[in-house]
Amino acid sequence: MSRVLSVFIVVLLTPCLSSATDGPKDIFILAGQSNMAGRGGVENGKWNGYVPPQCTPNPSIFRFNAQLKWEIAREPLHADIDTGKTCGIGPGMAFANAMVADGSEHGAVAVGLVPCAVGGTKISEWSREARLYGKLVSRANESVKNGGTIRAVLWYQGESDTVKKQDAKDYKQKMEKLIMNLRSDLNIPSLPVIQVALASGEGKFIENVRKAQLGINLPNVKTVDAKGLTLKTDHLHLTTTSEVQLGLKLARVFLTWLSHELSTS
Repeated sequence: MSRVLSVFIVVLLTPCLSSATDGPKDIFILAGQSNMAGRGGVENGKWNGYVPPQCTPNPSIFRFNAQLKWEIAREPLHADIDTGKTCGIGPGMAFANAMVADGSEHGAVAVGLVPCAVGGTKISEWSREARLYGKLVSRANESVKNGGTIRAVLWYQGESDTVKKQDAKDYKQKMEKLIMNLRSDLNIPSLPVIQVALASGEGKFIENVRKAQLGINLPNVKTVDAKGLTLKTDHLHLTTTSEVQLGLKLARVFLTWLSHELSTS
């Protein structure tokens, strides 16, 4: 059994923390572009304020804010991170609530979400030399300074790489390099990465990027396919309902991976 998995099981049996100042124990990085940051419920630059039941605050779910402090998580998760555009509902809270619900039979899980997604970003903007990558690694490292363990990176990005054919062609190589860099720089060689295969794009090379995403075959990399989820009228961003569905899919994939690791250890 891997070190990451064994620690996760121990934490699953640990009672919930009493306050946000204690910090969470099971930490998940949310990264990518706008559909991870969340545009559900955003129309004409304003969020309608609707929070689905699956995304309501929970005393066992925390958010690592822009000031590098843990607080009880509330939508929109990326409001102070993806500041260039209005944020709404993304997949993060539905994912976290599903994780807590699954762990409830053993005792509540203290889940921490580290928002890092920024809308409109290409995969090249997440290279090791780039500012966004450095900020992700910095936030991830800061999030565990008072305890806790990073369990996985949830990644939804690629819409901006569908405009130019060369960007789409280079996507697989760049994504694989990103995964290997994160594992090295976070010192978690077997870090699980759950990526989302595109449901939409800004250009005509959507299927090229999807093929690249579905073709990644690295250990502990799983893919959730967003194709078929309902899009907003902009034909680019997921609706609130679709963001919830995606969050639940991400949770199922992570928990299925965990169950498989348990059964083969």
